[in-house]
Amino acid sequence: MTLTAAPRTPAVEPAEDDTADALTLGRRIRERRAQLGLTLEQLATAIDRAPSQLSAIENGKREPRLPILRALAAALDCTVDELLADEAPSERAALEISVERAQRGSVFRSLGIPAIRVSKATSDDTLKAILGLHQEVERLHRERAATPEEARRANTELRAEMRVRGNYFAELEAEAQRLLGAVGYSGGPVSQRTIAQVAEKLGFSLHYVTDLPHSTRSVIDRRNGRIYLGANLPSRDARAPILRALASLVCRHEEPRNYGDFLRQRVEANYLAGAVLLPEDATVELLSAAKRERQISMEDLRDAFAVSYEMAAHRFTNLATERLDLEVHFMKAHESGTLIKAYENDGVRFPSDALGNLEGATVCRNWTARTVFAQPDRFNPWYQYTDMAAGGTYWCTSRVEKAKEGEYSVSVGVPFDAVKWFRGRETSHRSTSDCPDERCCRRASDGLTRKWESAAWPEAATPTSLLAALPTGTFPGVDAHEVYEFLEANEVR
Repeated sequence: MTLTAAPRTPAVEPAEDDTADALTLGRRIRERRAQLGLTLEQLATAIDRAPSQLSAIENGKREPRLPILRALAAALDCTVDELLADEAPSERAALEISVERAQRGSVFRSLGIPAIRVSKATSDDTLKAILGLHQEVERLHRERAATPEEARRANTELRAEMRVRGNYFAELEAEAQRLLGAVGYSGGPVSQRTIAQVAEKLGFSLHYVTDLPHSTRSVIDRRNGRIYLGANLPSRDARAPILRALASLVCRHEEPRNYGDFLRQRVEANYLAGAVLLPEDATVELLSAAKRERQISMEDLRDAFAVSYEMAAHRFTNLATERLDLEVHFMKAHESGTLIKAYENDGVRFPSDALGNLEGATVCRNWTARTVFAQPDRFNPWYQYTDMAAGGTYWCTSRVEKAKEGEYSVSVGVPFDAVKWFRGRETSHRSTSDCPDERCCRRASDGLTRKWESAAWPEAATPTSLLAALPTGTFPGVDAHEVYEFLEANEVR
């Protein structure tokens, strides 16, 4: 690789999150403090905050609330608007911000190498070289991405919106209440008969057929008021598919214009199904009582409304932040380790590919979502604490479910400070995750690598998620660690 020219000093562009703005704000505060000859401790005292808190703000690791911003502006003899200006305070600061943002991005994290600490002694030329290398790595990763850019962008945007909303959609909650009220629902698990009555109220009848197209879960005939479903649909699972079909009517879905529309419609359909089967008021009443008793449990939620564990766990994430003041994360992972579905607003760092996409990435072997597969007891939930290299300790509860594609785990987790509200907090199971450092769980031992790296020739399976880019490596998409262990175990002796 040859760099033909040093990169120009970039304008600080918005990142996927608020990292860039926080970094710019921090640099402006630091430079203004330096101009006034104030030490970190002096400014911290002036705004009645700990020096460590001010340091986190100056380093872009914490975004101050408005009262603190006002106090900072007063202490620094400037306005809040001046502190919040988009441009970096100097060319040097712009370089530092760009390098720092690059090192916090998904591409850099996927490399598993330690970040470079930028100091006053780091020359501008060094920063420009680091930035140039990073830009080239990003370009190469973009070239190797194996999925449509539109799908990635739409998925990322929708996930960001869900995080901002706390995964709570008030308009869909209201629709669910309206549908149940129209058929006289009075409490308890929502029966399939109740769902059929909802369909009738909307002017549709249900028809179970043996020749439903293989690529569909249901087909709606809007002209004749009929909803077709597969005749082999298990009766215990029939309610959710019916509700997902009805959701397109209730939400007035039109033919998707793009991939973003398609994803949004799918999210809305799943959300409405959950909101009908686990009505908001009744669900919040149960969860609030469990929180008071410090016994929140996905199993209790599942059993109370006669739904699947996955639906109960997903529904919990809908209501946890808005109604229970809890920040949470949710994962669905295949037994192969592939991340199928994920949501978080509690700061946990999910695995992602170089472009920031979650679905299709490989979950750390030490996370609860993976360790649960090794547990012989599939009847009871698996609880575990995990200390993260990126910072913080998280507690998770997880179960293994079965599907035609194989086994998968469904996990719900919270930061350590929130575990006091959950059943299973007393568990002694604990692990440490150093991912994305490959030495954590993705790299085979030196002995196995030396023995098998020149003799192994695996063929990669198609990624589970169409949104997933093939990971880079000798054999893209192949877990070399797993391959070498397989060969070692099956070697003819």
